Amino acid sequence: MKNGLLERRAFLNGSMAGLTATFLAPMSVRAADREPWMNQPGLSFSNYGKPSPHEKSVRWISHTPASPGNGLSWTPIHELEGTITPSGLHFERHHNGIPAIDPASHKLLIHGLVDRALTFSVADLHRYPLESRVCFIECGGNSNACWREDPIQTPAGYFHGMVSNSEWTGVPLSILLDEAGVKRDDAKWAIAEGADAFAMNVSLPIEKLYDDAIVALYQNGEAVRPENGYPLRLIVPGWEGVLNVKWLRRLHITSRPTMSRNETAKYTELLADGTARQFTLVMQAKSVITTPSASMRLRQHGVYPVSGLAWSGAGKVTRVEVSADAGRTWVDADLQSPILPKAFTRFRIPFKWQGQSATLQSRVTDDTSYQQPTRQSLIEERGRQGYFHYNAITSWHVDNDGFVTHVYA
Repeated sequence: MKNGLLERRAFLNGSMAGLTATFLAPMSVRAADREPWMNQPGLSFSNYGKPSPHEKSVRWISHTPASPGNGLSWTPIHELEGTITPSGLHFERHHNGIPAIDPASHKLLIHGLVDRALTFSVADLHRYPLESRVCFIECGGNSNACWREDPIQTPAGYFHGMVSNSEWTGVPLSILLDEAGVKRDDAKWAIAEGADAFAMNVSLPIEKLYDDAIVALYQNGEAVRPENGYPLRLIVPGWEGVLNVKWLRRLHITSRPTMSRNETAKYTELLADGTARQFTLVMQAKSVITTPSASMRLRQHGVYPVSGLAWSGAGKVTRVEVSADAGRTWVDADLQSPILPKAFTRFRIPFKWQGQSATLQSRVTDDTSYQQPTRQSLIEERGRQGYFHYNAITSWHVDNDGFVTHVYA
């Protein structure tokens, strides 16, 4: 259904006409009109490029005062464009600090239900065939502020920003498992363990490791950064963030899950009937409008770009719809190519604001036909005892003065 405030053709119906004439007009610059920096030599270049000092995109970091080394940082998705998250802005969740690992001494052990236990050095892994996966990683606790009774009033990235999208490059885990000779009749799970002081360990079904998992050596073309798991990180595309174990040191092949702290006391969800959802591994389809979002303001009447991100751990995004009237009517947004499975998809649509009140929402549908739920339907399904896996529609209210707030609608 069409909404008069949201129209993909709006940019072509005159709102670009005046700009076109300006962009195409011939331009000459007199010496007196030159900017100051045009009249002096530029700054020296450096060994490693850094953002301009005029760009202020930073992660918001939260520490746990009673537990040094425990905390998290959000990706400022409301300040970024495209789909790839810069490595230095990738979200982080730490339980006991960042280990200082010498790659020359780090090893990956594969043992348990295998014909032969194998140990791989980092140098060994660099000799294997490498493959890349462009995929999102999302913490199971992302967006959990939305379970609160009252909507939190921060920009999108500061409560939806425990999700990032990178190109990870490494060795397909299936190659290493085959080399170790996994006993497929008995082996059903693998226990992945990290080399941090917390000794993070989680259980994963062996089928996923054979499917598309890799041992990543690179992120966005450079060596994985220490905060993101240097020198080795397990990548399991589309699955819960905690399963993408950083500083990977061990894979224990077993017949059953280990039932560790992070799959019993944590990352499970109590339902209204007293049972618990456990091993909710796949991150369900989700979208969020990143611009505009809470704490922003539309300062003058006219056409504004509404932009956001959509993703699904089950496959590809097939459709994103946007509403300006709290979900009563919907318009299809444009999707940026390429649309990759288990990765961010950027969507955009123009919004014509003339001082009217509006409530902006987005909803995604993936190629399994799953559609993002409303907040009310999610609560009806799960109850209010949960903490993880919140993927409901987010609503941004624009008032008559252009101020944007987070609302439940």
